[in-house]
Amino acid sequence: MEKNVKQVLGIDVAQNELVSCLGKLDEKFLTTITSRKTFSNTKAGFEKMITWVEKLTIKEVPLHFVMEATGVYHQLLANYLYNKGYHLSIILPNKISNYFRTLSVKTVTDATMAEVIMKFGLERKLDNWEAPKDVYRNLQQLTRERSQLTDEKVVIKNQIHAEEAQAYTNKKSIQRSKKRLALITKQIKEIEVELKTLIAEDAEVKTIVLLLCSIPGIGMLTAATILGETNGFDLIRNKRQLTSYAGLDVKEKQSGTSVKGKPRISKKGNKHLRKCMHLPALSAIKHDGRWKAIFTRIVSKQGIKMKAAVAIQRKLLEMTYTIFKTQKPYDKNYFVSKIEQEVEIENIVAVV
Repeated sequence: MEKNVKQVLGIDVAQNELVSCLGKLDEKFLTTITSRKTFSNTKAGFEKMITWVEKLTIKEVPLHFVMEATGVYHQLLANYLYNKGYHLSIILPNKISNYFRTLSVKTVTDATMAEVIMKFGLERKLDNWEAPKDVYRNLQQLTRERSQLTDEKVVIKNQIHAEEAQAYTNKKSIQRSKKRLALITKQIKEIEVELKTLIAEDAEVKTIVLLLCSIPGIGMLTAATILGETNGFDLIRNKRQLTSYAGLDVKEKQSGTSVKGKPRISKKGNKHLRKCMHLPALSAIKHDGRWKAIFTRIVSKQGIKMKAAVAIQRKLLEMTYTIFKTQKPYDKNYFVSKIEQEVEIENIVAVV
């Protein structure tokens, strides 16, 4: 009988349930499914899962819990396992999706995804997850709330404009809309003050924000959004992974000479990251001559401004990771030569 060297519980997390698949890896690197079971995504479900796992696993063999970063639904379980001292890894969804495509799995269900996550955990050497700092969690919550309020503000403004343009206006309706608009505007300002205070009170975050703000187009709100959505770049290991996580990676379908689809951005990623890079890219193009020149060059080759704008978004996002890793502010002379050397940016033909 072969000796087991690793045990992994792969968990596909949903809003109400945890679909689990337990597997093991032996000395010959062969994987075996031990058992499957579904639990409720509650504290009682967590306790049942732990009892079930401990009955089926060998204490002398390392046990690892692996799950995807699925919005907010995985957070309760992650913190529960972390506080109990279990080894846990949280994987970006795009990494699991890429691994899934390498397997001969044709049916996509919660059960098959749990199995894929389990196999991924058995085959890879994964970093142990650390609970995020409160400041990054708060940054995420506040920036998302502000984004939602900003969207509501635009809707109300459009409603007021439409009502005032009518032949027969309802003054009371317009008054109510203006009151809602004033309230939302006030709340947005309160959130911005809270964000500034939060950043100022944490020396490490303040330093990172100042570094990111040295990049053309990047302001305090964008920097805060990036840090909040990436948990301070905790799960990010390189620039390509960051753009893939944001859904700004390019997908292309091509087969032989007959099948050739248009390259597009995947959009299979964090929508909040994509959204927060839109205005910074436009600002950099408008106010910085270097980025404007790159934008013009891409437009002259591709002929579509939106493609060039998305290319700038992608490059700016990659640059935030470079600045974070080097801990050095933006150097226009260095990045001018660097950007000009990277010809692939001109070949990015992603569209929104």
